[in-house]
Amino acid sequence: METPYDWITVGIFAGLIVLFMQRSTSDTTDDVDDPLWMYLAAGAGCAVANYIGNEGQHVLAIIAIVATLAFVFHFLKPFRWPRAD
Repeated sequence: METPYDWITVGIFAGLIVLFMQRSTSDTTDDVDDPLWMYLAAGAGCAVANYIGNEGQHVLAIIAIVATLAFVFHFLKPFRWPRAD
């Protein structure tokens, strides 16, 4: 844990773990059916961003982190906003 990329990607990964555990143990039927491969893809995005950042490719690492976060927010939807019906 020496670079900011280590801290940022581990933080994102920890959030993914919490989201996965919360959804896999939830008794509610919120129509949430996240395939496991989506969590794997997001975790791989964290690993790639960390590796690229540690190799000194800062712009590519930042792009990879933003892309990983965009993937998480678009497909996994960690925040459920109330619907205005």
